[in-house]
Amino acid sequence: MADITRRLGWRHLRGAPTAHIRHHRSGTLVHDGPGLSFWFRSLTAALSEVPVDDRELAMTFHARTADFQDVAVQATVTYRVSDPAVAAARLDFSIDPDTGAWRGAPLEQLGTLLTETAQQHALDVLARTPLAEALVDGVTSVRERVAAGLAAEPRLPATGIEIVAVRVVALRPEPEVERALRTPAREQIQQEADRATYERRAVAVERERTIAENELASKIELARREEQLVDQRGTNARREAEENAAADKVRAEAEATRTVRLARAEAEAAREVGEARAHAQAAWLRVHADVDVSTLHALTGTRLAENLPRIDSLTVSPDVLTGLLAKLGASE
Repeated sequence: MADITRRLGWRHLRGAPTAHIRHHRSGTLVHDGPGLSFWFRSLTAALSEVPVDDRELAMTFHARTADFQDVAVQATVTYRVSDPAVAAARLDFSIDPDTGAWRGAPLEQLGTLLTETAQQHALDVLARTPLAEALVDGVTSVRERVAAGLAAEPRLPATGIEIVAVRVVALRPEPEVERALRTPAREQIQQEADRATYERRAVAVERERTIAENELASKIELARREEQLVDQRGTNARREAEENAAADKVRAEAEATRTVRLARAEAEAAREVGEARAHAQAAWLRVHADVDVSTLHALTGTRLAENLPRIDSLTVSPDVLTGLLAKLGASE
């Protein structure tokens, strides 16, 4: 909207750079261009303001597919006014000289024109397309058809309108139909999820079984090795006992042999000693057999004296001395 200021019966208009201003005075075009600023009298001025920037027009309409299913089409059309003079001549872009507001609704007229034209081409495409195919490839086909239809529409250039871009946001069926279409996909997704869950569980069970088998195999191998160890220990103990018994036998035999030999040696030595003693005794007897009795008594006294203990002192009492003297006197 143009900015208009009042001063003593005059009006001052200041337009935006994106607004094309056309000023007619008494039927003559005085000012024409975007972003103008000028003074004018309201009683003799006819003003038009045409926006020349890009405009976004969002539209939503319903269509029916080839299998008689209703769908909602959401699209956006970007357009601009390429010829402001033609647009101002075909549509009412006049503004109030006192307020700067549009007297009519030119943008609504443009919106209706573009919406109806786009809807006509979209309905033509969807009427020959089944719902399933429209939901898969309908966005692209509808966008291409609407863009081509708007570009070929002769009324738009005649109104000074240029189409910049066309976008189809979505094609949505009715909620009941959409839920019905989602059900198989959801079931399939759920089945895939269940299958993945079962596969994960199967893999986990298989891994647990493998781990249990490995543990059991380890226990069996350990038990087998323990059995081998026990057998080996028994064999070693038996072998050690046999070797100890053999060693004891050898030691016993050696000890017995040594004892026998020692006994034999002792017996032989005793026999030889006895024979020597017997020979010596016989010789001693032969020697003493030829000696007279007095000599033998003297030898006996000598031997007796040699074997008597040492006498440090001798006490002779009168009784003993009397007895000895008596014996000596009797012997004389």
